[in-house]
Amino acid sequence: MFAADVEHVFTVGWLFVGHSCELRAAGDYYTVDIGRDRVIVVRGRDNEIHAHHDVCAHRGSRIVSAPRGNTHSFVCPYHRWVYGLDGRLRAARQMGPCFSTEQYRLAPVAVREVAGLVFVCLAADPPPFEPFAEALAPQLRPHGLADARIAARERYRVAANWKTVVENSRECYHCGNHPEFLRSNFELGMYGDLRTDAGYDAVLAAARARWRAQGLAPEDVNFPDGAWYRIARVPLREGYLTETLDGHTVAPVMGTLTGTDTGSLRMVALPNLLVAHANCDYAMTTAITPVDVGTTDVEVTFLVHRDAALADTNALTAVWRSTSEQDWLLCERAYAGTASRGYRPGPLSPLVEGPLMRFHEWYVARLRAGVRGETNDPSSKLLL
Repeated sequence: MFAADVEHVFTVGWLFVGHSCELRAAGDYYTVDIGRDRVIVVRGRDNEIHAHHDVCAHRGSRIVSAPRGNTHSFVCPYHRWVYGLDGRLRAARQMGPCFSTEQYRLAPVAVREVAGLVFVCLAADPPPFEPFAEALAPQLRPHGLADARIAARERYRVAANWKTVVENSRECYHCGNHPEFLRSNFELGMYGDLRTDAGYDAVLAAARARWRAQGLAPEDVNFPDGAWYRIARVPLREGYLTETLDGHTVAPVMGTLTGTDTGSLRMVALPNLLVAHANCDYAMTTAITPVDVGTTDVEVTFLVHRDAALADTNALTAVWRSTSEQDWLLCERAYAGTASRGYRPGPLSPLVEGPLMRFHEWYVARLRAGVRGETNDPSSKLLL
């Protein structure tokens, strides 16, 4: 099942892999692991972002040793084949007079950038990216992530299956476990959560009117036609300008925002961008990487204005460090229980766990399509 998830869920669609502000200069690169594949994401001399498989075209060696850095070219450590930032082979020693470097290159990977977020797709024929970009760009671009900087990055290894981690992110039934998060956030507002509150509805309507006046285009985009993304701007509680413990901003207003009354722009891009929030003064992204059947790596990244001077990042990271670590403990406990002999699936609440049901539907549809479209082995039908 884990192999099927990687093959038919993670490698066929668009995956969030980082931020374009990390690739500011030509030669800046980082790598990302997706199952057995490693991808190099690099800023080329043409100022475009390129992505390549980290596989030498000679005898398959990995080329890059550091997970991020800056380089003039990629040199295979095995036999010293040299590749340009665009992936083209520039030089190969002792290959004889009939050898042509023009016939070889690093295998390309589809890559797209939208409003500062970078996505790749390993599929030979990637699905359309434009509907997502057109929905996200008007709402995220004012936050200026493309010209931001990384202020902090937290990495976690969670002893839980990746689906357990996604499930946890898709409902706020458990949000009572997050006192720091609930200082600034309402429990309501997640698509598929049917709880209503007249007070919250009034706050949301008033906030949307103010956001439209600022040109922030506050339109909810909720997994249209079963798609893999959601975008929604939600209000924060009274007295809170941003998601900090006291509600005070910790950095200058980002991008082209004209003030601090922006609420929090929430973004989800299945299967691996679980939580992304853009506030007036900072943004954060939470991305997952499945490691094995019972292990998931999580990276939480915090971005601020490029010129922001932060003497201490604790105020910036406090809410999401607490919330993240609370979540990982919950996930580990849930996974340990579901992996035991005593587990019997319990009922999901149609009132508060609707988002979880939507994820299940999306996951099964993706897995079914992958199995049916990419294998002729009849035994694979047993996966479903």
